[in-house]
This record gives sequence, structure tokens and C-alpha cells, in this order.
Amino acid sequence: MKRLLVLASILAAVSAISTSVVTATAADISGNWKGTADFQGQAIERTFAFKVDGTKLTGETNSELLGKSTIENGKIDGDDIAFSITANVQGNELKMNYKGKVTGESIKLSVDLGADIGGTIEWTLTRAK
Repeated sequence: MKRLLVLASILAAVSAISTSVVTATAADISGNWKGTADFQGQAIERTFAFKVDGTKLTGETNSELLGKSTIENGKIDGDDIAFSITANVQGNELKMNYKGKVTGESIKLSVDLGADIGGTIEWTLTRAK
């Protein structure tokens, strides 16, 4: 009987611990961000307007070079983010896949443009004020 009570106590404690485990939440990056990057020796700028709904990331991005693009297939998992945009480059559509990590009040992003266009661009984003 003592063993049964001890076992029941242990199971109750394990159950209480397992229900109190907190899962990782997505970083809240909703809002406006400004990014800079180096592209073939030139500094380029891009703005991002992110909207987060659970793990879904939407919004838009804008630059002088490529204009405005809608964020597609966006997701955020903890501090990791990924999304794509389709830009018009001299009449041709170019799909760019971004991936990155949120660190405090900055986001580091990379986008692979392929060897034909210019390789990988590394972005550093900060919240727009």
C-alpha cells in the first residue's frame, strides 16, 4: 500500500511538472524595420514592415533598387525567421528567399541571389524609429 501511495505521488508530481513546461514562443518582430547591406561594394537599404500572427510572418518590404514587394511564405520559429519575396528586376521576376535570426532589437538576414546575380547578401536590421 505504501508503494502505491509513493508511486501515485511521483506520478502526480511528474504530471504537474509536464503541464507547467513552457514552449518557446516566436519573437515579436511586428512593426517597421530598416536594413542595410553591402552589395558588390555599395551600401543598399531596405525597409521591412513585419506582421506576426503566431508563427506566421507577413508584411511587405521596400527598396529604391527593387521597389515594394510582399512577404510570402513567412514563418517565425522562436528567434529564427524565413520568408521570400518576388521582385521585378529589369522586367524579370526574381524570387529571393530570406532566412535569419532575431537577436534582441536586431535581425540578421541573408538572401542567396545565386552566383549569376551576386551571391549572398547579408542584412542587418534594426527597428525603425
